[in-house]
Amino acid sequence: MTIIEETAGSPAPDASRDADRPLLEVRDLHVEFHTRDGIAKAVNGVNYSVDAGETLAVLGESGSGKSVTAQAIMGILDMPPGRIPQGEILFRGQDMLKMSGEERRKIRGNKIAMIFQDALSSLNPVLSVGYQLGEMFRVHQGLSKKEAKAKSIELMDRVKIPAAAARVNDYPHQFSGGMRQRIMIAMALALEPDLIIADEPTTALDVTVQAQVMDLLAELQREYHMGLILITHDLGVVADVADKIAVMYAGRIVETAPVHELYKRPAHPYTKGLLDSIPRLDQKGQELYAIKGLPPNLTRIPSGCAFNPRCPQAQDVCRTDVPPLFPVTERDGGALAGRGSACHFWKETIHG
Repeated sequence: MTIIEETAGSPAPDASRDADRPLLEVRDLHVEFHTRDGIAKAVNGVNYSVDAGETLAVLGESGSGKSVTAQAIMGILDMPPGRIPQGEILFRGQDMLKMSGEERRKIRGNKIAMIFQDALSSLNPVLSVGYQLGEMFRVHQGLSKKEAKAKSIELMDRVKIPAAAARVNDYPHQFSGGMRQRIMIAMALALEPDLIIADEPTTALDVTVQAQVMDLLAELQREYHMGLILITHDLGVVADVADKIAVMYAGRIVETAPVHELYKRPAHPYTKGLLDSIPRLDQKGQELYAIKGLPPNLTRIPSGCAFNPRCPQAQDVCRTDVPPLFPVTERDGGALAGRGSACHFWKETIHG
């Protein structure tokens, strides 16, 4: 169900103090789950940042740690069995992991909002969408039911739901999948947050509706100058909306790059495999490429590079040494801004 917190809005941050720092910065974040089979290391030293008005796409297969990282940022991990043994999550320079529950609640919804991947299960089926949208304003801003309903209609209009005034009293099952996702976007926008985390926002939508939802998110981001973290396993979804990409595998970031640089010249074999698996119009009738094997069991992550059992370039060093995120450069050594690869043989991947 949608998370509603009973708190007033937090005071406006000092703009001059925050001007030179990222809106959100994740540093060396680790998340683990204690299970009957052992400790599942879901996130293993993740580092990334996002600025106001910037879109970071976090890519990877299911189980790579994308959504768990987002849940840690939002403070909605189930603990136990989840645990954050180390790391920092800095929002405007303040470590949210050191905040009290009350302080976290003032940020959640007001300053950071999340769009969940399954709109139908995230919305309450026995309450109208207008009531659920209006609850944000009633709880956080103390508006009356009438005022909250008017705000709900405005939001539904803003996310381009037709005949919003006539449909505000409808229930979630009366909307299509694409319209329900627009309602989730409206709920995230209700309090005009500084950052939105969109977790697989186009899952189960057809290609045309996917494009409409992504265009809407991009339009709203420009209008509100929000930071956006877009979590997805679909490289095709982010090509036109992301500024930079972080690719995750087995709880680690294995490559970072500006979006067009990554598509043009991947610097990690895993990223190259993901790109090669995208269907192409000029390869009609050919067998679709697939990365061999499966992602590792997070309770038994392979030694060295976690991708080595599936990697066509793996050598002995890959099975013993965990590669750091190397800075990626041109052949002549010139720096490539924002590029990194956790591969011992990234030069052969990008320049080979």
